[in-house]
Amino acid sequence: MVFAGLSFRLAAGGALLLTGTNGSGKTSLLRILATLITPAGGHLLWGAAPVEADPAAYRAQLDFVGHQEGVKPSLTPRETLMFWAALRGIEPRRSPRLVEEALTAFVLDPVADWPCRWLSAGQRRRTALARLLAAPASLWLLDEPTSALDDENQSRLEGIIAEHRAAGGRVVVASHTPMELETTAALTLDAFAPLPDDAAIC
Repeated sequence: MVFAGLSFRLAAGGALLLTGTNGSGKTSLLRILATLITPAGGHLLWGAAPVEADPAAYRAQLDFVGHQEGVKPSLTPRETLMFWAALRGIEPRRSPRLVEEALTAFVLDPVADWPCRWLSAGQRRRTALARLLAAPASLWLLDEPTSALDDENQSRLEGIIAEHRAAGGRVVVASHTPMELETTAALTLDAFAPLPDDAAIC
């Protein structure tokens, strides 16, 4: 059991920053929100409806970028983003434009056709993050998104997050690195450490 008694709401345009010590449950909470693991108790709602009532419809609304890149070494950034766009169900006539815009936004144009095994850690991280634009969704779940990013690219990511929120998107972020995110709520998971008799994870 990682945490108990936790509850929060995230409105359109909102951002939630998850904080806490190592092992406090930041990644676990993101994985619960992504429906990758099931909580021992409690409910996850999207709008007013329980996610378990139609999990596929909920998953269609989210993008989860974990702390590992999840980038196939043999694919190029362009091929990787085309794959994610197809998986999202983006119309084939739209996906090339979205992919090109994503490559440009994350400054991947010069390496767009290189195999990912040739890329630096920062370039691979930007390739993973670029799927947020190539395969857009309204809810972004980001685990340590600034890992391997230099200051310039972190600032660029912060701007992309701001644009997503301005369009009504939602963001939940776990990051050890301070990020410039305006009007962001913070949730400190250490405050929800379970008592010995607690029986629920959420």
